Amino acid sequence: MMQIPEKSPASARPTLLVANRGEIAVRIIRTARSEGYRTVAIYSEPDRDALHARMADTAVAIGGCSPQESYLDIGKILDAAQRAGANAVHPGYGFLSENADFARACAESGLLFVGPPAQAIEAMANKRRAKALVADAGVPCIPGFAAGDAVADDNDLVRAAEEIGYPLMIKAADGGGGRGMRLVESAEELQAHLRSARSEARSAFGSDEVILEKALVNARHVEVQVFADNHGNIVHLGERDCSVQRRHQKIVEESPSPAVDTDLRQRMGSAAIAAAGACDYRGAGTVEFLLDESGNFYFLEMNTRLQVEHPVTEMVTGLDLVAWQLSVARGEPLPVTQDEIQLCGHAIEVRLYAEDPDRDFLPQTGEVLHWRTPAGDGIRCDHAVINGGLVSPYYDPMLGKLITAGRDREQARLRMLDALARLELIGPKHNGYFLNRLVADPLFAAGQATTAFLGNEGRYLVEAPESARATPRHAAIAVVLMHQGLLDPADLRRHRADWRSGDHSTPLVYRLQQENNSFECQLLPLRARHYRVHCEGLTFEMALMRSAEKQVLLAVDGVEETVVFHHRASELVTLVGGRQLAWRDCTHAPARTMEGPASGTLKAPMDGTVVELCVEQGQPVRKGDSVAVVEAMKMEHALRADCDGVIAELAARPGEQVRGGQLLVRIEPEAMLSSAEQSTAAS
Repeated sequence: MMQIPEKSPASARPTLLVANRGEIAVRIIRTARSEGYRTVAIYSEPDRDALHARMADTAVAIGGCSPQESYLDIGKILDAAQRAGANAVHPGYGFLSENADFARACAESGLLFVGPPAQAIEAMANKRRAKALVADAGVPCIPGFAAGDAVADDNDLVRAAEEIGYPLMIKAADGGGGRGMRLVESAEELQAHLRSARSEARSAFGSDEVILEKALVNARHVEVQVFADNHGNIVHLGERDCSVQRRHQKIVEESPSPAVDTDLRQRMGSAAIAAAGACDYRGAGTVEFLLDESGNFYFLEMNTRLQVEHPVTEMVTGLDLVAWQLSVARGEPLPVTQDEIQLCGHAIEVRLYAEDPDRDFLPQTGEVLHWRTPAGDGIRCDHAVINGGLVSPYYDPMLGKLITAGRDREQARLRMLDALARLELIGPKHNGYFLNRLVADPLFAAGQATTAFLGNEGRYLVEAPESARATPRHAAIAVVLMHQGLLDPADLRRHRADWRSGDHSTPLVYRLQQENNSFECQLLPLRARHYRVHCEGLTFEMALMRSAEKQVLLAVDGVEETVVFHHRASELVTLVGGRQLAWRDCTHAPARTMEGPASGTLKAPMDGTVVELCVEQGQPVRKGDSVAVVEAMKMEHALRADCDGVIAELAARPGEQVRGGQLLVRIEPEAMLSSAEQSTAAS
């Protein structure tokens, strides 16, 4: 049982509890230790073996699985701090990082809160109040509608929308991170988007208050990093461009912005400092703006915490922002003045998510079978991934961040392409291949991507391209690796692995399944570790040059390439060109009856909670109609009818926890109904 330490004297080594998990907890622990702190991690039940819990000097179990049962439970965190003898708490980002009650509770418990004062958090927590506050300080704001101290009902919002004009944005007043945010193109869409935004906001933030803002088309999302101390000093550390977004969530960030020159940087920096001064800010904060095509910028919100994308600022300034946070919390003045802050070179960050780009970026869970990060000049990877670890359904699907820096933007971009090509992750599907294509896109390369990029010019990136699908060449590689895995190790050592009695010219037939694609391959051993493979009318000469655990150097038609793989029984996963392909050996398996693409059977895409059932039993539906809404990994996912028909069964209830693959709704397809009616009439 853990002993409760006695109160330490002021000269003793300080102890910092990190009230978070994942990559940000690991990143904070690393700097805190270098600053001389003793570190304490907290962990939930799914995070029992997580990297942040292993890294800290002390780890305290707080139980539970969901965020509400663990990392959002203020009482449990304060109890863990007391049990571990902590005298300071760092909230990281997300969870309780922008919760004024948590900051206040830490202070009341005698704990130093490494963040802004509770009053500053409250001042910026609600978008409606924050906009009024910074507008009084002279910061430009986007035209829109907020209801003052009264909460607007939908009728108020409909009337306001007509005055603002379309397109417009609905935003959760108490939220961020893209949740509770919707783009409305026309009046016909408004009511449906209001219901969806309010529901998501209520689930994520405990409030369904929303505001309306005029949508700026082809704008850039540019944010400014600010820092304030307890001695009246406020500085900015330049800007970050976060324009490349999907569903209003950032995917790529960079510093400096390709669209910001020295004069604009000075003006935006001054506005950000004014916003921080308006709420008597302390510590690290980020003031977010929209920048239009004419160079006008407008306040969006202020994040009263360390941002996910803070590493790009660190890479171009050479400063450790977590070390600055700890210093300000100790009461020390900022170490440099505004004139001493210089931006050198360029940095780009991409967010690696456990999600399937081929299925509308659906979050993924599962075991990490293989993980290795790239290394080299200007490459950094912030993560908490470990081999054998599990990606659970309870938390955000972000696995980590890959950051590259260079003397200029192009060198940083090319280093990112190299780093993504050498990143090795086999396990849950992820967006690594999508990120590679995005960073290689000509418009992104030219520095011209706006917030509309993935919905317009870059739309092809979010659609499964033909080049991304498995090819006969991929299948030939998989067959050779699968064949090698079936050979007896003793025969391999004695060079008898491919010996067969009888006719050596008869090939071995393999039938492989890769998602919905089937490949029949004929493999002919030529000599030790050399094969000829016929697949889909093509022939490949294959040679295994070198092999190690989960990695081989393979020559395909004389061209050598490294293939990372994981083989288990009849399952094989290959990582080729940064793309993860899962294969199943069906050679001796009986034929399976597969549900068609329009089966009428709607199942939970992953573990989650049923938020809403949009239909009733017996109700007619058309293909594409919303049938149910499931919340998983902090996002709502609408399930739509895959055929015309009638609701035959509702197999789940709103509020019910469901497992991935569990039946939610069954639709009797119209074609089957017509057949039944014809049969009845005939009889």
